Amino acid sequence: MSFIFIVGIMAYLSFWNYQNRVYDWDMPGYIGCLYTLKFPDAPDKVHQLTYSDIKKKASAYEFRDITGTLKIPDKARQAFAFNTKAFTEQLPYFKIKTGYNLAVLLLYESELSSPDAVSLLSIFSYFISGLLAFFILKIIFPENYFPAILLTVGIMLLPPVTYMSRVSTPDLFVLQFLLVFMIGFLKKWSRWMMFSVLFVITFTRPDYLPLTLSYLMLKGIYGYFGDRKLDFSLAAQGIILVILYLTIIKFSGYPGWKHLFYDSFIYRRPLISGSPPHFTLHDYLNIICTKVIHFKKVTLISFGLTGLIFYWSEDRWIRAFSVVVLINIYIKFLIFPHSAGLRFFFGYIILLLFICLSVFSRKYNGFRLRKIV
Repeated sequence: MSFIFIVGIMAYLSFWNYQNRVYDWDMPGYIGCLYTLKFPDAPDKVHQLTYSDIKKKASAYEFRDITGTLKIPDKARQAFAFNTKAFTEQLPYFKIKTGYNLAVLLLYESELSSPDAVSLLSIFSYFISGLLAFFILKIIFPENYFPAILLTVGIMLLPPVTYMSRVSTPDLFVLQFLLVFMIGFLKKWSRWMMFSVLFVITFTRPDYLPLTLSYLMLKGIYGYFGDRKLDFSLAAQGIILVILYLTIIKFSGYPGWKHLFYDSFIYRRPLISGSPPHFTLHDYLNIICTKVIHFKKVTLISFGLTGLIFYWSEDRWIRAFSVVVLINIYIKFLIFPHSAGLRFFFGYIILLLFICLSVFSRKYNGFRLRKIV
């Protein structure tokens, strides 16, 4: 009965978010990747189809925003909209999310329009993530369905989650696999089952490589000090993930971190080939110092959850993994310091949240938990 109820709630919330979907400026990038898979040797056709498809679906205001033709013009967006070369040079920033782009292609092949394929992938990911979150909470609170339902709905109504469900982003798509990873973590799946999940996470969003590698490294270190044995299979798994990452980088034509950082935080170049991304270490540190001031919310949440984990649990493995997740939040920040965008760090925070709830449940199990509920 509780599962049927949560399915109904998630269906309603998914429809609500679909009704409030947003055609944002990332959409042309992912539609461009879709049509590049279909027409790899026809960049002009890819460019024309991308913007003509969006124009059919988006409101007049959204389309002007996407093309940079609002009252305050955006020269970079105008270049992407009206210059095939400028648009094509941007696509590697989106192509790198290989798993996400293949999922968009799969939905498009099911007779959906390209904008609907992108939008509905976020909605489907939202729905599935809600069910997975409920399943995790049932593992954490096995005899108490009320907190599982309440927390599931609360999590799925968080502003970053509803926002991710309405825009063109792979963040919710990869969240599904992070939740599957958490299920495996709590249920203590075998190393190769866990590796398969880590592989999919990396394939979907290669920028999660530090997290997947650090998990394998921690597993190896923990196993060595526990059993005094080296597990070479973990090293092999790490090598496979690195090869996967390098392969994606090569075949997507990704220009590199320096280009991404320059275009994201210094100056969005209409043509990537037009000027090199020159900036100094001093420039980088100035940006980091400026952005870290606005990183208070993520810092407070992540350190708060980690502190509660240490307070409620003395399990060394749980503590060590929570620290690894915390460190990865700051690795992500140093690579891409978008301090105002909580969604960029939400995957890590949700892992800490479920670990925190898990150790809370273990500490206050039985009669005391039932009294709290």
